[in-house]
Parts: sequence; C-alpha cells; structure tokens
Amino acid sequence: MKKVYLVLVVMLLTCTTVFAATPAPPAPKAPVTKATVTPPVPQVAPVDESIKYGMRGDNVRVLQKLLSEKGFYVGEIDGIFGKMTLQATTDFQSSNGLIADGVANKDTLLYLERASSTEFNPSRSSRVLSMSASAYTAHDPGNGKYTRNGNLLRKGLVAVDPTVIPLGTRLYIPGYGYAVADDIGGAIQGNRIDLAFENRSDALQFGRQRITVYVFD
Repeated sequence: MKKVYLVLVVMLLTCTTVFAATPAPPAPKAPVTKATVTPPVPQVAPVDESIKYGMRGDNVRVLQKLLSEKGFYVGEIDGIFGKMTLQATTDFQSSNGLIADGVANKDTLLYLERASSTEFNPSRSSRVLSMSASAYTAHDPGNGKYTRNGNLLRKGLVAVDPTVIPLGTRLYIPGYGYAVADDIGGAIQGNRIDLAFENRSDALQFGRQRITVYVFD
C-alpha cells in the first residue's frame, strides 16, 4: 500500500514539473490602427447669383417680396419667375436707370435692398392726393379673393376710382407703404381709396382715415 502512495506522489510531482516548465502563451498584440486620411473638400465654383426667367425657389420669393414692397409686383409670392415677375423686374430696372433686361443680377438686387432700407422720397412722385381711405380684406362678406385685375387680394393692392387713378398705377401711402392700384369698388368713387389688408383685425384697426397718396403716373 505504501508503494502505491509513493508511485502516486512521484506521478504528481512529475506532472507539476511539466506544467511549470511549459511557457505561457504570448499576450495578444494590440491591433495597429492605421491613420485615416481625410480627402480635401473640393472647391465649389461660385454660384451665379442672377435670378432669371424660368427659375423657381426661395431666391425668387425674395425677389418677388422686394419688388412687391416697392410697388412693382402685384402677383402671388410663389417663388416662380414667370412673366409677371419678369415685367416687374424690368419695370424696376427702368425706373432706377439700370439695364432693363429682366435679369435680377447683383446690381438689381443691391438697388432693391437699398431702396427697401431708405425712406421714401416724395419728390419722385408725379402728383399728391388727399384721399378718404377705408380698409378691406378677402375675408369680408361679399368680397372675392381676387382683384379686378385678377390678382390674389393681399396687402399692397388697393381699390381706386380708375378715372382718378388708373389701374396699374404705383402709389406710396405713408403708414401703409408702396401699393398698386389693382381693384375697384362700387363705393370707391372720386377721391376715395380702399386699402387691402391680410386680416380683418388689421383692417378694423385702420378703420377710416384721411390720408395722403403719392402717385407715380
């Protein structure tokens, strides 16, 4: 029995020696990360800033709004450079001594922005009228959404007596801004004028007033 124990002890010692002599496996190497090179951003050629017939988008809307504020554009601010926007651009260019080609280039846009930021010059008008003014909207009972000339009714379009102010005439009204005579009304006779507003609250707030109207015949 002692011999058996002795054999077992010898075997255990032998195994321990073998395992101790076996070298440990090498530690795994950390993966080498290659530096990523970001390609240079390509240089984009300057975009043509001119706004031309047939174009669409926000730039056209800006142009239409500027022309509308100056009383040259009476159409809808829809971002479509159509015949009406072309005519308004040409008229503005002619009025300001620019090349009247209907292309809203840098010079035209600068003139429009400058004109919007400067005060009105009464000396540029051809005549001045003292008129009795009322206010109306497309939401008033009995009113339609469009003017006599077929444009969507909005602020900047006014109803007049065509025998006093021909339709299509540009106007300037202190406190209201530039406008275009684009509509008529049964009660609008003689030196009466009806100013369009976007909503009834603004129209009611305006009420009836005696105003000065500068006419650009």
